[in-house]
Amino acid sequence: MSDLASLPISGKRTFLRCDLNVPIKKGEITDDGRIRASLPTINFLLQGGAGIVIGAHLGRPKGVASAELSLAPIAKRLSELLGRVVTFGPLTGAISAGEVHLLENLRFNNAETSKDAQERKGFAQELAQGVDNYVGDGFGAVHRKHASVFDLPELLPHAPGLLVSAEVEVLRKLTQSPAKPYGVLLGGSKVSDKLAVISNLLDKVDVMAIGGGMVFTFLAALGHEVGKSLLEVEMIDTVKELIAKANNLGVELLLPTDILVADAFAADSPAKVVAADQIPVEKIGLDIGPESAAKFAAAIEGCQTVFWNGPMGVFEFPRFAEGTRVVAQALTKVAGISVVGGGDSAAAVRALGFNNEDFGYISTGGGASLEYLEGKELPGLTALDIK
Repeated sequence: MSDLASLPISGKRTFLRCDLNVPIKKGEITDDGRIRASLPTINFLLQGGAGIVIGAHLGRPKGVASAELSLAPIAKRLSELLGRVVTFGPLTGAISAGEVHLLENLRFNNAETSKDAQERKGFAQELAQGVDNYVGDGFGAVHRKHASVFDLPELLPHAPGLLVSAEVEVLRKLTQSPAKPYGVLLGGSKVSDKLAVISNLLDKVDVMAIGGGMVFTFLAALGHEVGKSLLEVEMIDTVKELIAKANNLGVELLLPTDILVADAFAADSPAKVVAADQIPVEKIGLDIGPESAAKFAAAIEGCQTVFWNGPMGVFEFPRFAEGTRVVAQALTKVAGISVVGGGDSAAAVRALGFNNEDFGYISTGGGASLEYLEGKELPGLTALDIK
């Protein structure tokens, strides 16, 4: 594995790939967690005498420039956090030591995400003009074979940033001889999104708890009515196989015993707790119930290693956020290592008032974390010589 400390940076112009894909509403950043996560590497490079050109993306513009997906608000916030001017837009001149420049959304150029290797390489060659080396620190994008993630580091001396190195170190702890008991807590909307990671981790964990919208496919696989709740009918047989596999391996598979249901998917819809096998046909499940949350929390607190990805309910609606809050609180009490697996989980803990320091580690890349735990080879890590 290459090392940032061994990369010559003094007086060098460094291309830094960050993950600055943060939520923005009406021009205002609502969660700057990923920007803050990039600061250690930026400051390391500045202190080492580098000039920095930052490349990043926002959303999925599919090659079409738009004001809504501009990185302008991110440049402003980055300037505030660094306490220095971050210039923004096309790079028109040389970057000197101590200067920071943020390029516009890389995905405004179709070549960034192209499946055509030559097209991507052409864009990478453009990005390589005027810079001396490359640092990959956008962990949330390392599972993408994109020009700035995969092709650009092949053209320049390169190394992973501090964030990518930290992410890989934590994920290795989850896959290579994790301290036992090992618990995994999975939520989110779809079983299909988590199928591979469930399959790959089942023979490594002691307990696996399932919540969120995906739980209703599990309940349906057990023959229970799920009402108007989210359901992947085509996944029911697969889930039956997963349940059987967990039983055969002796894994404790925790499913909710009670569910918080409502009349509709709405923040102000009246809520009611029902047994998990007694969901009324006209109701929709929007959170795990209090009994289940307490049971999940107790199981988590008894583990030495915990990985959590996906909220337990619709945490964006305060009425249906309690299940997520309870399990998040339990993660703060884990004696060993607790890892919040990026994406909605990371956004949820911050939205619910927790601090990053309350947990062992908060990953910045939900999709990248999951694919690593699935055992996949990630292009952005391969390009950085990380095995």
